[in-house]
Amino acid sequence: MKHSNISIFIPHNGCPHQCSFCNQKNITGQSYQPTKEDVKNTLENAVNDLGENAKNAEIAFFGGSFTAIDRDYMITLLEAAKPFTKIFSGIRISTRPDYIDEEVLEVLKKYNVTSIELGAQSMDDFVLKANNRGHSSYDVIKASKLIKKYNFSFGLQMMTGLYSSTYEKDIYTAQKFIELKPNTVRIYPTVIMKETELANLYLSGKFVPYTLEQSVDLCSRLILMFEKADIKIIRLGLHYSESLVKHSLANNYHPAFKELCESRIFYNSFIEKTNSVDKSKTFTAYINEKSLSKFYGQKKCNLNCFKEMGYTFETRFDDTLGKYDLYIK
Repeated sequence: MKHSNISIFIPHNGCPHQCSFCNQKNITGQSYQPTKEDVKNTLENAVNDLGENAKNAEIAFFGGSFTAIDRDYMITLLEAAKPFTKIFSGIRISTRPDYIDEEVLEVLKKYNVTSIELGAQSMDDFVLKANNRGHSSYDVIKASKLIKKYNFSFGLQMMTGLYSSTYEKDIYTAQKFIELKPNTVRIYPTVIMKETELANLYLSGKFVPYTLEQSVDLCSRLILMFEKADIKIIRLGLHYSESLVKHSLANNYHPAFKELCESRIFYNSFIEKTNSVDKSKTFTAYINEKSLSKFYGQKKCNLNCFKEMGYTFETRFDDTLGKYDLYIK
């Protein structure tokens, strides 16, 4: 099992555009740009903390568009990290689709980068333009193919509920991601940060964000889509930080968003499978033992709802089942 990434933030550096939703300082609570000494000190401390477990962790450069930053600065950071690739499992970077080409991939290979994530956000060109992304869906496709050609581990990041997007457009983005066959995906429901264009649109009434309930409904479906395609979701929802909560609007952020979505999957499955069940009789719900908390829901919300609906059942385990599987007997 992998440990958390050893993350080194380079907030907003290298981004040639100011996307509608972006305020990296408010999201991360950080604006300082790390030096090579910072990288070295961070990784040395991580080695001391993790010991033998360091081999299961990745060095991760996040927060900006890594391949779009000043090339000399990028190489300085990579040079500082490279000696530690003998200790950690590799280097992961995040960047823009329009700043990937063969030349930069050669550089990344030289410094032992192993994983590249593309901040695609949407595969709908109208949505990309409306949010000032500065790249097209074709750029995502082109960059994805190049990254796979060079045999990097490959990830895609999407944002649901962006300005001008819809439920159907978000499903479409997930479908196009699946066609590109990434190793991993990250899904970030849009959070409206203060001091952004998105905040202005929201405050003027031009942008109505998804409610938390709508986001949970959508993302519970996306989980099943990627699960079926055997694509691992390595993040669902933004990491919690006091800065994020303090500087966000609309009250549609939840720190345990993934848990809500996974519980919704079981809620929907249970309702579907018990639609014709005689409520006067006791039945058995079978799940994988590791899925018990997901089935019961946060603070047992699912279990309480099922009881209020009049269902009487017992829960048993079948460890041949997948983590989102459920059957009734």
